[in-house]
Amino acid sequence: MRFLKNSFNFYLDASIHVALAVVCLMGATSILLNIPMNFFLIGFTFFGTVVCYNFIKYGVEAKKYLIVSNIYHKNIQVFSFLCFAGALYFWFGLDKKIWTAILVLVLISMLYAIPFLPKAKNLRSLGGFKIVTVALVWTGFTVLLPILEAQLPFNWDFWVTAMQRFILVLILLLPFEIRDLQWDEKDLKTLPQVLGVRKTKKLGVLLTLLFFALTFLKDDIPQIEYTMRLILCVVLVLLFLSKRNFKAKYLASFWVEGIPIFWYGLFLVGNRLF
Repeated sequence: MRFLKNSFNFYLDASIHVALAVVCLMGATSILLNIPMNFFLIGFTFFGTVVCYNFIKYGVEAKKYLIVSNIYHKNIQVFSFLCFAGALYFWFGLDKKIWTAILVLVLISMLYAIPFLPKAKNLRSLGGFKIVTVALVWTGFTVLLPILEAQLPFNWDFWVTAMQRFILVLILLLPFEIRDLQWDEKDLKTLPQVLGVRKTKKLGVLLTLLFFALTFLKDDIPQIEYTMRLILCVVLVLLFLSKRNFKAKYLASFWVEGIPIFWYGLFLVGNRLF
């Protein structure tokens, strides 16, 4: 049991779970827009997400990341370097036409963690920019890159899907904002700090309704899309209507972060039924 618990904690702490969530959102895009999944893009996104998130969590300071005394963090460090090698392998299998887009998204991710303004440590220290930056990068990787790889035009349905994805990531970030309220510095001005927990949850419900309503703006709406988005929205609304403040150990880090995995699983099942 101890081995299983340690393995599970490593799965979460080494950002494997969040990497799977990003890949699953990419998979949802492939079904929604009827485009093929690219093996190299999936591999690069998975390994790149692990490296990026672990760097943000553990390696903001280069010395801190290169010189690790804790054995547990050392294992995460070694795993991250292996994932970096994996990301490089899949990078060279990608079409060079999307390299520029990837580099721009990587640059934004770096600015999220690395200082770039004299009075601000990084984008995370600029209040609302924190969740906007994460939502923008996730949308770029899970919607923009699959479109570029498939060489499809940026039509109306693409923009609606991109907007929905941006809103969905914002929604999924709110529980983490609420959870971190007890640790965040007061001058960060996160949404729970400005609005309070109750109003932040209400905002989550409103964004969820907007996320679903945007579906009706699309030109081509398969039946599976209505159903899967409705199920997802019910789950999200129930999440925000609950009295929990997301402080339970695994509530945000596993269950909330696992919602994209759950959603993609629904798509895989629904794709066989519709």
